[in-house]
Amino acid sequence: MRMYDIIKKKRDGGELSAEEIKFFIRGVTDGSIPDYQTAALCMAIYFKGMSVRETCDLTFAVRDSGDRLNFSEIDGIRVDKHSTGGVGDKTSLVVAPVVASLGVKVAKMSGRGLGHTGGTIDKLEAIEGFKTTLSDADFIRQVNEIGFAIVGQSRQFAPADKKLYALRDVTATVDSMPLIAASIMGKKLAADDDCIVLDVKTGSGSFMKSVEASKALAKLMVDIGKSAGKKTVALITNMDRPLGYAIGNALEVIEAVETLNGHGPNDFTEVCMTLAGHMLSLAGKGSVEACIEMAKKAVADGSALAKFKQTVARQGGRVELVENTENFAKAKYSYAVKSAKRGYIGKADTEAYGLASLALGAGRNTIEDEIDYSAGILLRRKTGDFVEAGEEIATLFTNDKSALARAEEILLEATEIRSDKPREEPLIYDIVE
Repeated sequence: MRMYDIIKKKRDGGELSAEEIKFFIRGVTDGSIPDYQTAALCMAIYFKGMSVRETCDLTFAVRDSGDRLNFSEIDGIRVDKHSTGGVGDKTSLVVAPVVASLGVKVAKMSGRGLGHTGGTIDKLEAIEGFKTTLSDADFIRQVNEIGFAIVGQSRQFAPADKKLYALRDVTATVDSMPLIAASIMGKKLAADDDCIVLDVKTGSGSFMKSVEASKALAKLMVDIGKSAGKKTVALITNMDRPLGYAIGNALEVIEAVETLNGHGPNDFTEVCMTLAGHMLSLAGKGSVEACIEMAKKAVADGSALAKFKQTVARQGGRVELVENTENFAKAKYSYAVKSAKRGYIGKADTEAYGLASLALGAGRNTIEDEIDYSAGILLRRKTGDFVEAGEEIATLFTNDKSALARAEEILLEATEIRSDKPREEPLIYDIVE
């Protein structure tokens, strides 16, 4: 088998066999296929696409290129949630303890943030002492005993994806539907969960900018999940504005704790309860509607917050920070960003909001960069709100005073002020089952 022939076949619109796809991924993983041939096939896939069968085979080959988890020692149904990434997207911090408090196991491995989107593991590490690395035995023991554990991806999951993404990033082939689906689901299927709920973001703060493209990606990933024998559902959620009001690690943890206390922002709370409802329903707890009500009750009676505290304590974090969020370390500098004119906040470039937070030190441009956990943005007004000239629309937090001017500039450029009130868009556009 020759890589030349595989590239030519796809270039001419042919359908690759499972063996040809496995040969390609093996070569990417062990380095026997040179980068220029990998890039050539990615470009051919970008232009010619892949069938659902090809995309499934590509996903499974990516999944099998590295370690796979075995959760057979975990008692009960295991359910996971994956988000395609967004700004202010701290849903795992709420959804996982809600679901675990209702008797469904959540054995979660999450990633770090890079660029404008935050990472769940970075947010958890804003809780002093929280350990995001556990041995396999400790991880499984914790899930069995308290129903919930969340750690970073310390294993070599889907190494082929890491190599593929690096080349796609520099060859303008990132936005290929089959390659995106194989990247996301290849890593997700390396974990041994029974049920998967996908939160596919759409809009300015997400990778997929249109609802139609997001639906197509969601359907493809659901098809892949079902082909792998997993109960899978996808929600298409709005990322044309940040989720909640907090952007930045400690700020987002505080907002998540407020939500678990029953005082979270309406938009963030609604998305969390809907995700939790679908996770519980896939796990056999009842209809989606009934499960959403169960999730709300778990917040109202304090059981979800208690589960979060239990997990923080078990993984070495300072529980007193959760009990009184005023104890989180504060940034040295804060700055009020004010509206230059009177009107309604119209379109917000959510990706730019994430970049403003990045400029303050809340994220990283490279995986080696250090994070300022106290840095970030608290929004005071969002899309659809009316503001007067000179009224505060956001507060910036950082320990680097020189970063304030650039972050303010990015935020103001990203915020449209208009005379008429914009149309209200739904938080959840669709559900793909």
